[in-house]
Amino acid sequence: MTTPSPLPGHPHIAYRDDALCIESLPLADLAREHGTPLYVYSKASMLSALAAYQRGFAGRKVQICYAMKANSSLAVLQLFAQKGCGFDIVSGGELQRVLAAGGDPRKIIFSGVGKTRAEMREALATGIGCFNVESESELDVLSEVAVAMGTRAPISIRVNPNVDPKTHPYISTGLKGNKFGVAHERTLQAYQHAASLPGLQVVGIDFHIGSQITDDTPYLDATDRLLDLVQAIEGAGIPLHHLDFGGGLGINYNGDTPPEADALWAKLLAKLDARGYGDRQFMIEPGRSLVGNAGVCLTEVLYVKPGEQKNFCIVDAAMNDLPRPAMYQAFHAIVPLQAGGNAAAQEQIYDVVGPVCESGDWIGRDRALAVQPGDQLAVLSAGAYCSAMGSNYNTRARPAEVLVDGSASHLIRSRETVTDLFRCEQLVKA
Repeated sequence: MTTPSPLPGHPHIAYRDDALCIESLPLADLAREHGTPLYVYSKASMLSALAAYQRGFAGRKVQICYAMKANSSLAVLQLFAQKGCGFDIVSGGELQRVLAAGGDPRKIIFSGVGKTRAEMREALATGIGCFNVESESELDVLSEVAVAMGTRAPISIRVNPNVDPKTHPYISTGLKGNKFGVAHERTLQAYQHAASLPGLQVVGIDFHIGSQITDDTPYLDATDRLLDLVQAIEGAGIPLHHLDFGGGLGINYNGDTPPEADALWAKLLAKLDARGYGDRQFMIEPGRSLVGNAGVCLTEVLYVKPGEQKNFCIVDAAMNDLPRPAMYQAFHAIVPLQAGGNAAAQEQIYDVVGPVCESGDWIGRDRALAVQPGDQLAVLSAGAYCSAMGSNYNTRARPAEVLVDGSASHLIRSRETVTDLFRCEQLVKA
């Protein structure tokens, strides 16, 4: 057997004897067994990414809370729960998923700008660790709900530091024009109000400036602004038990060079030590950086369609299966399951598109591929915000999902059937 050739940024995805493998398993075998489109995840890749955070925080008091919106499959949640992680949730449904996967309620942080009273009651009854409150009016509602239940809600206020994360505007969350968090200038007043409410217990402070961050400068700038607020809030007599630095660290999609998690946190901790906060309890909520490059989406070529201006490679995965390109104009590398592609086909430049009846249904633009109908491709970096954001548009059933652990594979989500899609619908009786 030839020496494996890992793909750049994907140490657990490599060609072995020209066959693309994830860990020890050929992806073509999994496609044959489970069909396509198919999501496949590497357990080793997730654990390796988690280990980088753990190294970065070695010897510190830290709780890593996986931001589960990136990938909420139960088996993925189970894996992180077993490794001691908590969870960052943004809905009551995500709360139920964490509990179903065996997560510890005390390690749950509830974020999001639009928590309902019902969700607040459910989270309080469950005994979650903290609510990340995102508006002053939410403070009043949460206190009212907690008082009615005879309890106090542990809260942290999410600060909007007005720092540009230099990422796509749809995934920027820390600027004044974004809907998230309390304005930096209003934070002290918001904490004073929170401390006065009978149903709240102030326990921390939080920021999160965006997603797919590849430059550490915005992160460090936001940290400085947060620590200025910590000094002011505690100077006003309101102690803060923990400091929460959110998530958002990027991954390599297309030659991106985000800092390694342990390197980033070494810089951040040096800044905290210098300002006298290095002994605090820290919270961190990574999502994409734990799972993004652990996943691939396998798809089969249905047709090749030459044209005067564009050549199209039409595949069986669509925007409902993998929404990021349609939503963010995102780049995902696309590679053949057999090294070099189809020897019988001439390499051409294609737009890789799906079957959905929308011009926005594309997976990749201007890709050099040697393919014929029946060939199979892997869409890389598909572990985050892909399956989790999928839909049933055009009455398309969502793909199956498989978790690979060395030479073993586990079906963690069965492929939907069309009957599944209209199970909750009813015809009108005449």
